[in-house]
Amino acid sequence: MAAQKKRTEIAELGEFGLIDKLTAGFVPRNASTLRGTGDDAAVLGDEQGRRTVVSTDSFFEGVDFDLTYFPLKHLGYKVVTAAVSDILAMNAQPSQLLVSLGVSAKIPVEALQDLYEGIAFACNEHSIDLVGGDTRASMTGLVISVTAIGRVDDNRIAFRDGAGQNDLICITGNLGAAYMGLQLLEREKRVLTGIADPEPQFAGYEYLLEKYLKPRPRTDIIAALADEQIVPTAMIDLSDGLASDLMQLCRASHCGARIYLERIPIAKQTSALAEEMHADPVVAALNGGEDYELLFTVPLSMQERIMGLGLVDVIGHITPESTGCFLVTPDGSDIRLKAQGFVESER
Repeated sequence: MAAQKKRTEIAELGEFGLIDKLTAGFVPRNASTLRGTGDDAAVLGDEQGRRTVVSTDSFFEGVDFDLTYFPLKHLGYKVVTAAVSDILAMNAQPSQLLVSLGVSAKIPVEALQDLYEGIAFACNEHSIDLVGGDTRASMTGLVISVTAIGRVDDNRIAFRDGAGQNDLICITGNLGAAYMGLQLLEREKRVLTGIADPEPQFAGYEYLLEKYLKPRPRTDIIAALADEQIVPTAMIDLSDGLASDLMQLCRASHCGARIYLERIPIAKQTSALAEEMHADPVVAALNGGEDYELLFTVPLSMQERIMGLGLVDVIGHITPESTGCFLVTPDGSDIRLKAQGFVESER
């Protein structure tokens, strides 16, 4: 029988002792990090001709994650990915991170150490410095707030509002896998509730679990675009589903869009599980969310260069605002895109 893991109550360390314990291994590695953890605020230097970009995401237990099946190390990694993805969507490189927690009494120090181990792994993998945060008591379970900071040259920053007529609509990776991974976990949770020694059936769908539990930020795409001197005219990260995020970009750019169903990349495991669960993989891709891929536009003249990257799929093009946003099926039918968060008049 495995030795029981030691449980340390947070009260034994106190707030500041806990912060010291969790952040002890984080050492600044970026020249712009002048002062990291240990003070009232992080002090960041900047260089002439550079922009600093900042974004914050919050994650609530029971809403954004379920600790029944979500390993805390994976959760730590995922919250970094989610925050960093917003920085990447500005065509910037992430450099610093602040993490704040709302912690309930049921969570021991060891669990928080697991969470921070995942955060540290993501930071080390992408050369990001943890520079601060806050820890408070929570009455509603674990709450995580992550602020990401990045930098980008003035002439390379990408906003949502720059898409132009006939620009190509590009996406990275494949879509819908994270959503189907969540559906798989939820199914096994329902089936195994009340069973003493549960044995979830995940065989053949490991990729979907990884896409949901441990998505990787697309820092490689930003590096590749820089290497090829390609600057997107507009960009957004795919966190709410292709339909919602494309519609957000089009609303900001005052344009419409046509995307083609057969060009949307969907992994084989996504399609297989969707078929098994009597679901539509296209719906998962359009409305599932949490893919943390990138959607961006480039001028039509860049088609050969963008396809030459080998990391991107061109799924459609930008149209006039009056035409709206549509999905085109293989038989030529037009289906108006719909997404949560948009009233009918905005679609």
